[in-house]
Amino acid sequence: MIQNAEKTGLLTVGARDNRITKVGFFLRKYKLDELPQLLNVLIGDMSFVGPRPEVRKYVDLYNKEQLNVLNVKPGITDLASIRFINENEILAGYENPEDAYIKDIMPLKLKINLEYISKANVLTDIKIIIQTIFKVFR
Repeated sequence: MIQNAEKTGLLTVGARDNRITKVGFFLRKYKLDELPQLLNVLIGDMSFVGPRPEVRKYVDLYNKEQLNVLNVKPGITDLASIRFINENEILAGYENPEDAYIKDIMPLKLKINLEYISKANVLTDIKIIIQTIFKVFR
């Protein structure tokens, strides 16, 4: 991203957000920007599968039940990431993308993650990893 990109918003909106450099666009398109998180998995701070970490600004909006997603290790991928793999394009269709994220997308992502947490097991995680690979490289 360009310097000080966070000053113009925390959400990436549209297929070609002007805050993202050409190299950054390529890295994000193929999810290569996630590779450094493998180090976090190796040192035990993250898991391969689990709720994606959220920006503090949005975590502060969680209700008591939604805060339960913070009780498990965050992951590199999750069912909500697969469901909203084109979140940037979805948000581009709204007049107020941040409002849409807070009111429409974030609650659904949290619902998906809470369901995952209640049923998490190794087989489910393997399925999510396979789904992620097929979605990213389609």
